Amino acid sequence: MRTDSSRIPNSFFLRDVTQVAPELLGKLLVRRFADGTIQKFVITETEAYSGGEDKACHANKGLTPRTKVMFEEGGLVYVYLIYGMYWMLNFVTGEPDDSSAVLIRGVEGISGPGRVGRTLQLDKSFYGENLGTSERIWVEDTGENPKFITAPRVGIDYAGEPWISKPWRFILKESSM
Repeated sequence: MRTDSSRIPNSFFLRDVTQVAPELLGKLLVRRFADGTIQKFVITETEAYSGGEDKACHANKGLTPRTKVMFEEGGLVYVYLIYGMYWMLNFVTGEPDDSSAVLIRGVEGISGPGRVGRTLQLDKSFYGENLGTSERIWVEDTGENPKFITAPRVGIDYAGEPWISKPWRFILKESSM
């Protein structure tokens, strides 16, 4: 993997969520912690949530205080708390009012979006963070175009079909990096 990575501009996120989600695989999620240390994590698993029509997407219920950032321009962070203990990391995609986002489900060595949030020490203060300018969290390109597989999304039985079966979960093939 190249070490001369560079920050991905917000224009990368101004596209359809089903394009952005698989293209995040193999890229580096960079986190500068409060003590100044920087850690980089290869993104290994993502899920796409496609705006208001997608019954599994939080924006399906419309604009609320929780989903407000999803209705803004792509390249912003959408975090939300589940089970009162796990901050889930999402990147808003598309143009304003698209209301789509990519859930980061896994990074190298860490499987599960709750564990990702805990490792990154996320909290509510990350809500709306701009990936293009943030000094705390951003994504870097590695120059790689890795292979991946698709699968149905996890934990969305409430959405019903066809949303349950959409192959909008993207998983990096282990041998591709």
